[in-house]
Amino acid sequence: MIDDGKARVLLLENIHPDAVARFESEGYVVESVSSALDEEELISRIEGVSLLGIRSKTKVTARVIEAAKDLAAIGAFCIGTDQIDQVAASEAGIAVFNAPFSNTRSVVELALAEIIALTRRLTEKNNGMHAGIWDKAADGSHEVRGRRLGIVGYGNIGTQLSVLAEALGMRVYFYDSADKLSLGNARRCSTLNELLDVADIVTIHVDGRPGNSGFFGDEQFARMKPGSIFLNLSRGLVIDHDALRRHLESGHIAGAAVDVFPVEPKGRGDEFQSGLRGLPNVILTPHIGGSTEEAQADIGAFVSNKLATYLTEGNTTLSVNLPSVALPPHGDGHRLVYLHRNTPGVLAQVNSVLAEHSVNVEGQLLATKGEYGYLLTDIGIDFTSELINQLAALPQTVRLRVIA
Repeated sequence: MIDDGKARVLLLENIHPDAVARFESEGYVVESVSSALDEEELISRIEGVSLLGIRSKTKVTARVIEAAKDLAAIGAFCIGTDQIDQVAASEAGIAVFNAPFSNTRSVVELALAEIIALTRRLTEKNNGMHAGIWDKAADGSHEVRGRRLGIVGYGNIGTQLSVLAEALGMRVYFYDSADKLSLGNARRCSTLNELLDVADIVTIHVDGRPGNSGFFGDEQFARMKPGSIFLNLSRGLVIDHDALRRHLESGHIAGAAVDVFPVEPKGRGDEFQSGLRGLPNVILTPHIGGSTEEAQADIGAFVSNKLATYLTEGNTTLSVNLPSVALPPHGDGHRLVYLHRNTPGVLAQVNSVLAEHSVNVEGQLLATKGEYGYLLTDIGIDFTSELINQLAALPQTVRLRVIA
């Protein structure tokens, strides 16, 4: 298809106004929805949409992608992308982008605030004061300095938390299934059990891939030290909430902070249900780890720019599912955006077709990633529909766009 740069944009889950302004400034038609959509609702609204923006609640399934005939790219205005069927997206030639760094500081600051609040028993003191009880006592209240913090998942958030926690005087231990370099004086644990045996506070920062479902359950809670504190600011499916409640009620775990849940309301103001409600030593927050004004503004600007640049220039820098390719703006002429199966000889075939039609190549860049290859080719302004049809008909073709 020939793409003139104009598009319909559908933004879900109350994405920051900066993203809306970014698209509207370029003449895109933007529809902004404050809540998440379920599969059927999204299918009913995806027709004619070129760019889709979501956060963590909306699931972009293979059925949604099959119905999205005009969709060029999906933007996850958050860190995680497990809510998107990336295999189906790649097969359909749809690029997926996220914001891997924009809200890490916000999540880390919330984790630190909750660690301090729970270690000082601020939730219980606050509840007592509101009930008219003056409980001025130090029992069970501690400094975080010298406490052992166990970080499960040492990615962008885990590493930044590690550095800041150490600056507060905490002793940091971490466990990650991948081989990660420790920062500062953090100590790597070879197993999760090794971390649980030493940590006074355990905080989870893993992604939501299916293999992590139920990753932390009754066995792990029982393994934690008596009187320890637990936090989950990653994905709701990662932990067993019923098991957490039992260990909180028994007193084995002294306190917990949970920001994510297996089932979350679709929109602001909807009723929230959880077995953790009503416990005095639990901080419950409505999935706001990355929800600061600063983070959401950064995410809105970052992801909208990636989507718009992909549509108008074809650049895939920081795409999570396609090879990373970027060429400078092409000026006059056209840019061929060619996603294809990663098989030998594709570049030669494309250039042979161009040569057959006497089309001069003014710039070209190819990269591959797994089973896909991605080729950008800048050509002069003269070309025929026959050339485009011939390229589209190559057996390796997944998707071909022509940017004017």
